[in-house]
Amino acid sequence: MPNVQDAIFRALADPTRRAIFEQLCREGEATVSALTAPAGVSQPVVSKHLRALKQAGLVRGRPEGRQTYYSVQPEALSPLIDWTNRMTGFWERRFDDLEYLLKRMDQ
Repeated sequence: MPNVQDAIFRALADPTRRAIFEQLCREGEATVSALTAPAGVSQPVVSKHLRALKQAGLVRGRPEGRQTYYSVQPEALSPLIDWTNRMTGFWERRFDDLEYLLKRMDQ
């Protein structure tokens, strides 16, 4: 079973899904029809991408009448933020080691 972090990376790897997610981040709650025109794809394709984002926990749907309003779940990005922070620390240590080595070589 894939972990949550893998599901987030997989969901955001697709440029159309990422654009839909970013639009929801910028503009807030929206229906499938409101997301379709900017996405440049058909309504069924947007629905499929929203399903993938929902499965990754990145968005949620709120039914209201005949429409479903989708919104971002910002807390779902926590595993991605944690991973980014770990990688930042890793690379900062590597660059510090490289800088130290280069200074020693200059002496």
